[in-house]
Formats: sequence, structure tokens, C-alpha cells
Amino acid sequence: MRGKSPWSIKDMFMNSRLLSCFSLALLSSSLFLSTQAFAADNNEGIVVYNAQHENLVKAWVDGFTKETGIKVTLRNGDDSELGNQLVQEGTASPADVFLTENSPSMVLVDNAKLFAPLDAETLKQVPAEFRPAHGRWIGIAARSTVFVYNPEKLSEQQLPTSLMDLAKPEWKGRWAASPSGADFQAIVSAMLALKGEQATLEWLKAMKTNFVAYKGNSTVMKAVNAGQIDGGVIYHYYRFVDQSKTGENSKNTQLYYFKHQDPGAFVSLSGGGVLASSKHKEQAQAFIKWITGKEGQESLRTNNAFEYAVGVNAASNPKLVPLKDLDAPKVEPSTLNSKKVIELMTQAGLL
Repeated sequence: MRGKSPWSIKDMFMNSRLLSCFSLALLSSSLFLSTQAFAADNNEGIVVYNAQHENLVKAWVDGFTKETGIKVTLRNGDDSELGNQLVQEGTASPADVFLTENSPSMVLVDNAKLFAPLDAETLKQVPAEFRPAHGRWIGIAARSTVFVYNPEKLSEQQLPTSLMDLAKPEWKGRWAASPSGADFQAIVSAMLALKGEQATLEWLKAMKTNFVAYKGNSTVMKAVNAGQIDGGVIYHYYRFVDQSKTGENSKNTQLYYFKHQDPGAFVSLSGGGVLASSKHKEQAQAFIKWITGKEGQESLRTNNAFEYAVGVNAASNPKLVPLKDLDAPKVEPSTLNSKKVIELMTQAGLL
């Protein structure tokens, strides 16, 4: 004789409904918690290690936060300092984004395998010539190498044809640079990529004999302006920034652009990348997309940082010599080797 089942159909139906309600409650609770977590992440915002001009990046941050509601915390420093800090911190870094003035620090961090690939839509916003082929970081702005000179000391006919000419004996004691700075080291990294190790080392050794050292590009320009030295190797924007203010540190100077794909015509890319260890990758990717997009690049046209815009069809400040007219040498940004440059400059007695 079959035993009577302790569960009636009605009981089973009721229990099934209870189980469904419980599952639904669990699902709702889980969705609520994940939404709350996302909201918390969004409110927490992103941390940007920034070596770019603070006034330019602040304009970017203000525009981005206004449009997206995502908060951005800036930690400002210089290229080498922040690049090395990121390598030391590794995957434990609190940084979500890294912005630099020059490419070699991006290469340093990328070689440590610390960058995440950038979104394809972001990469499309910047022409291939202004970003590395691998797509793990991107150009966000650019600056040109120039020779700043005092016309009372040098006529146009006396200017060097090439950056390489500054190694010649006739330039002894007549030109200046700031060898300890990331700017000048980026210029040397381009020379290394274009001319090779031996030619670069020979040039650096001749530089040691010929040049006068100053601390910082603006100090080089001031010395040229004051007639203390005939000329110096700097980036273009130092003079434009000073001219936009009082002009007192640049009124006796002019800029000479080497052009002809000379190492002295090197255009250094400022880079931006998302850290692979970021806990806010979506927001970090959105930030890089915004600064390389229409609104972000428009800031470069109107801002007094006087750097070049690099976005597709983006216009730079009208006071600048157009980027296309600089006839810069073609250098793959991911090949710029800051470690080798420091080694060679140390060997030459410059550091």
C-alpha cells in the first residue's frame, strides 16, 4: 500500500511561490548592491598622475567632470618622477590614469606592462602618427624642439643648420640646455632613435665640451634673453607662454625651427594611458576619450599652455607655426628609450 505524500499539490505550489519570491528578493538585493557599488565607484572618481601643464589639465578635468559627473583627483609631478613612481608601485598603484609631457615616461611604464589597451573608439580620435601602434597609450598634445636665440648675438645666417651642428668646435660656449630635465632627455631619445647609439654618444660628448648647463628650459631662455649665451635648445611653448604675459624673459629672443626632418625638429608627444590595475577602468577610459576628443582638444586651441592639438581635424592655437609645417622626423613613440638615454648622458658626463 502506497504511503500518503506529506505534501499536497497546494503545499507544493505555495512552497514554489515562496522560493520564487525569495530568489527574486535575493536578485533584487544583489542588483541593488551592485548598483550602489557602481555609484560609489562613480562618486569616488579617478586618480590621475599628471606631469602635464597643470592649467591645461585642470581645464580638461573641469570640462570632463561637468559633462560626466565623474570626479578627478590630480597628483601632479614631473615625467620621470611619476613614471618611476608608477613602476615602483606596480599593480598596487592608486593611479587610474597617467598623463605625461613627453613620451619616454609612457614607454617606461608601458615596458613594465602596466597599461591597459585603450578603447578602439578613443584610438580613432588621434591620427596614427601621434600615437604608438600598439594602442596602450595615446598622444594627447605635442611640443616642438626649437633653437631659441638672441638676434643681437646671432644672425639668421649664423644659425645651425642641424641640431647635430652644435657638436662642432665653433659652437663651444655658445649654446645652452637643461640636460637633467625630461624635456631635453626626450630630444636625445629621438636622436638615439634616428641616428643610433654611437652617433648620439659622440654628440653628447661634444655637447659636454661645448654647451653651458642651466636648470630648466625657462632658465635657458632667460639666459639667452639677457645675452649671457647666444642660443639654447628648448621646446617652443616657453617663449609663447612668456610672450602671452609680460614678455620680459623673451623680448630679446627669436625661435628657429630646424625642420627638414632633423633630430632638432623632433615633435615630442605628451601621452595618456589607463593603468591596467585601475579599479575604475570605465571612468578612466572615458577620461582619455574625452581629452582626445573634440572638447578636450579644443582646450589646446584656447588655453595659454601653447601646446599643439593632436586630435583628428583639431586646430591648435593660431599663434603657433602649424604642426604640418614643422617637417618633423618620423619617430615611433614606443621606441623612445629613456633608460638608454640616461646611460649615454651619464657616460658623456652630462648627468
